[in-house]
Amino acid sequence: MTVEPRAFRDTLGRMPTGVTVITTTAQDGEMHGVTIGSFSSLSLEPPLVLFCLDKDANCRQAFLDSTHFAVNVLAEDQSGLSSIFATKNAPRPWDDLDFSIGEASGAPLMAGAVAQIECTTESVHDGGDHDIVIGRAKTLASSETVRPLIFFAGGYRRLDGDGSS
Repeated sequence: MTVEPRAFRDTLGRMPTGVTVITTTAQDGEMHGVTIGSFSSLSLEPPLVLFCLDKDANCRQAFLDSTHFAVNVLAEDQSGLSSIFATKNAPRPWDDLDFSIGEASGAPLMAGAVAQIECTTESVHDGGDHDIVIGRAKTLASSETVRPLIFFAGGYRRLDGDGSS
């Protein structure tokens, strides 16, 4: 039995994910960012995370050449920001975005994000049509009051209720 790529994508899309914009600054000072749904914690000791970067992404080389990156976990009102960084070839409107530069990573940190993790790149592994980028967390910031943006079944979603359990 052959698994068709579209059916595989649709099936995996039934798993809700948080939405992140991963950013880096290249050696020439150019800032890069990409929307990533395939982001995960990997290890507590040492503190490692991973994300999967499409090998066709226009910013791929910048991430492969960089020694640092930042993870911006988007808030429920940041679907527009996600859309900006989800396109492969469009120029990024950095002048119109609210961000700061992380002291540990030199990468853009998006204002209003639920969480931000500045990382050093530990390793990159082949993952089929993606690269698996592993990073070591260097700084952390998070908000207890901002709710995350969720992606499910091909669309952005919001959590119902106050998020308490």
